[in-house]
Amino acid sequence: MQRDYAADKETIKSFLTEFHKETDDGKKVFVYARQMTNIAHREQVGLTVDLDDVISYNDMLAENIQKNAKRYVKMFSDTIFELLPSYKEREVINKDPLDIYIEHRLLMQSRTRNPNEHREARNMIPAELVKRYEVYFKAPSASNAVSIREVKAEHIGKLVTVRGIVTRCTEVKPVMTVATYTCDRCGAETYQPVSSMSFMPVVDCPSEDCRVNKAGGRLYLQTRGSKFMKFQDLKIQEHSDQVPVGHIPRSLTILCRGETTRMAQPGDHVVVSGIFLPMQRSGFRAMVSGLLSETFLEAHRIICLNKTDDGEINNELTPEELEELAKDDFYTTIASSLAPEIYGHLDVKKALLLLLVGGVDRSPDGMKIRGNINICLMGDPGVAKSQLLGYIDRLAVRSQYTTGRGSSGVGLTAAVMKDPLTGEMMLEGGALVLADQGVCCIDEFDKMAESDRVAIHEVMEQQTISIAKAGIMTCLNARVSILAAANPAYGRYNPRRTIEQNIQLPAALLSRFDLLWLIQDKPDRDNDLRLAKHITFVHSHGKQPPSRIKTMDMALIRRYISLCKRKSPVITPELSEYIVNAYVSLRREARNSRDVTFTSARNLLGILRLSTALARLRLADQVEKDDVLEALRLLEMSKDSLNQTEQKITHVQNRSDKIFALIRELAGANETVKISDIMERCIAKGHKPDQVDSCIDEYEELNVWQVNQTRTKITFI
Repeated sequence: MQRDYAADKETIKSFLTEFHKETDDGKKVFVYARQMTNIAHREQVGLTVDLDDVISYNDMLAENIQKNAKRYVKMFSDTIFELLPSYKEREVINKDPLDIYIEHRLLMQSRTRNPNEHREARNMIPAELVKRYEVYFKAPSASNAVSIREVKAEHIGKLVTVRGIVTRCTEVKPVMTVATYTCDRCGAETYQPVSSMSFMPVVDCPSEDCRVNKAGGRLYLQTRGSKFMKFQDLKIQEHSDQVPVGHIPRSLTILCRGETTRMAQPGDHVVVSGIFLPMQRSGFRAMVSGLLSETFLEAHRIICLNKTDDGEINNELTPEELEELAKDDFYTTIASSLAPEIYGHLDVKKALLLLLVGGVDRSPDGMKIRGNINICLMGDPGVAKSQLLGYIDRLAVRSQYTTGRGSSGVGLTAAVMKDPLTGEMMLEGGALVLADQGVCCIDEFDKMAESDRVAIHEVMEQQTISIAKAGIMTCLNARVSILAAANPAYGRYNPRRTIEQNIQLPAALLSRFDLLWLIQDKPDRDNDLRLAKHITFVHSHGKQPPSRIKTMDMALIRRYISLCKRKSPVITPELSEYIVNAYVSLRREARNSRDVTFTSARNLLGILRLSTALARLRLADQVEKDDVLEALRLLEMSKDSLNQTEQKITHVQNRSDKIFALIRELAGANETVKISDIMERCIAKGHKPDQVDSCIDEYEELNVWQVNQTRTKITFI
């Protein structure tokens, strides 16, 4: 149907002047008239038109704006340009160079112009040069954000709202919107409005003088007389939950101008409203791109979901739901509801629940103490470590899942890339930056290369990523909780080896984990029977077996956790005294017994974090003694999981064990040892040659090492 744009323009004019809202005390507030007054006095730069207001005024107009947004932006802009002089109540005091330049040009024009002379339209000052405002549309509240994958050809020219993660953003640069030229011969001025990203400068003067005399003057660009706007290029990628299995995440270019710049950083989850348009190429670039055309979204409104709550989640829990939660021991109930299909591991699930809730960040005198809890799950193959990680990845509002072998140090932190648009070096955020204020799950942590693992050290304690590459010196936020899963060295946990030999992770890394949990797969008839029944039930029925505790829905847990995160509990002075004494006794125990988990001041901070997370879970404003006791219990349980393996070996070492220990010590990092050296060392320690021979044979049968045919050396397997 053909639109009557002249009638629409009149409707727009009446809407801007007449639309009002009533306050509680009955006063009329003319929303857009007030904004236009501010623009006339240079107190405001952007005029935002809320389409909810347009719907209440004229729903047909609102529908047309959404279908043909680019045209209506121009119509609104022109209408405001006409109305603006009537809203100017006083002269603008602070004038910038462009104001003085335009005033001077208008004065020159009025002097040189005869009443009968017809002035060339191109030499008149264009409206774009005089306009000091931008028009932005705010999408209706009823419209839902679509996935980047669903934005297709039918959306071109329409107002679209998309959700995604910002993966990169360029620096804010000035982009020319009106080019002003001066002729070196006749002094005439020519204006060239620029609509696309590139333009061909005018060379020959088009004025009457130069045409008549046929002595074409050259045009020179006047930078002071041209108009520039702030410009930034963003790239957003769709959320991982919107990507079909086996597909690569799609991305979309967002062009921000004026007031929409500097609204987002890499790693931010954003909702962007804008006009979906094809990229117009000209000249050489058009020839290179051929038949292909790129698309982009011209941003009108950018909302960061970090600062507000996620649009998808209704965070407000009803009083009935809160009452239902508080009935039983809800701490155990919520913990049991995490991955209910996985049997047992209740303490591990409790720890993971506290990781999701997190402690409270503290900043005494500029120093930053993190509130995020880091956990490392170690254990034999087949104890559902990866399943727990996958569940937490799905449950957390913001999360990234990666594996040790599948990620490099650069992929975790940030990559320096060349921007295709401006040609400058820029940063593209990695997994830890994209998971900012969320959880980063790293599976197969032990398979990660040592050089890549170092990249995580700074993130785990300082919560930042410092980068000095290719002339970019910067510090990115990575306020992220790290949940790592690792297998012990040699595949399974070997009780014959020490903890350090089994874990093979450096002390600098282990001390950064608040809880280090070892889950062992020990044969036990009763436990194996229960586990087997549980697994077969889940496999055949597709759900967990009926239990005493009623499990909670994932969406409900997510809403409850987001409610917990709003609390900032404090620790009372009496309680801090108790925590200090508990920590001192922990250090004393560590000194007396052989410490395996590097008890340091970080453990004290870990206790404080776990305690505040437990208080948050109760929606309390103060930490209580029970919270500290539970935090200490979890810390003790995680230490016990590491210690109990050694407590089992209480038998007196026999002679073979002692000889094996000597051979292992003699070998060090080498794989082969000469038997003559072994004999020399063992005889010096008081063992007989036949005892050494029987030990070598015994361990050869166990496939620990192999002896060559001439029996001169042994090789460890």
